Amino acid sequence: MTAENLGYEATELASLSNGEAKSLSKLAELAVRQVPGCAAAHATIWRDGELAAVAASHPDPAGLIDMELLAGQGPLLTAVREGRPVSCRDALDEERWPWWSAEALRRGLRSSIHLVRQSATITLVLALFGVRPGALDADGVPMAEMLARFGSTVFANNLAYGQAQRTATQLKDSVAARAVTDQAKGILMHALGCDADEALRYLRRESQRRHVKVTEVAARVLATYGSGGRAVPPN
Repeated sequence: MTAENLGYEATELASLSNGEAKSLSKLAELAVRQVPGCAAAHATIWRDGELAAVAASHPDPAGLIDMELLAGQGPLLTAVREGRPVSCRDALDEERWPWWSAEALRRGLRSSIHLVRQSATITLVLALFGVRPGALDADGVPMAEMLARFGSTVFANNLAYGQAQRTATQLKDSVAARAVTDQAKGILMHALGCDADEALRYLRRESQRRHVKVTEVAARVLATYGSGGRAVPPN
């Protein structure tokens, strides 16, 4: 892959329009294409110690994730808990997780490395698998680490952007709701000859009686009495 193509793929990975799942899948696929000796990969995002998103380049590494979650142990979970890379040079010699080694070998995966990148909001684990012992040597690790670092930055920023967007939307909705309520209060004050506090109490009483939000009552007041065609009934 040329530098131009790599740049394009990186830009696509960073695109907010892709969505988290698609971008995570792109990261796993990019690792397979870019890291020497990497035949398969999976990427996971964790928030507050819980798995939030997962993607894999092939079914085999995806199956290993499910088995680790059921067993409660394995290289992925160790990487998440300890916050450090976890390597397996040859699954035939791996003694830490015998069951995991057996499953990896059954899938034709002999070597692996789980890279961890942590931020204030997420933990990203990029796991790479080779079909030969020691396939993921030192020459390929820098590229893998760069991808993990880039991916972590992208997803942390996307989360922050998403939270900012949600906050902005909530603020906008709040301002709009306040405007509707204020307009309804004005109609009530004119129609009932009351002050703003009494108009608000009117809206709240109707809200409780109808089991709807105050803003919904306010919107109904505007729709029904805003034109001045009908009188507001006393409450």
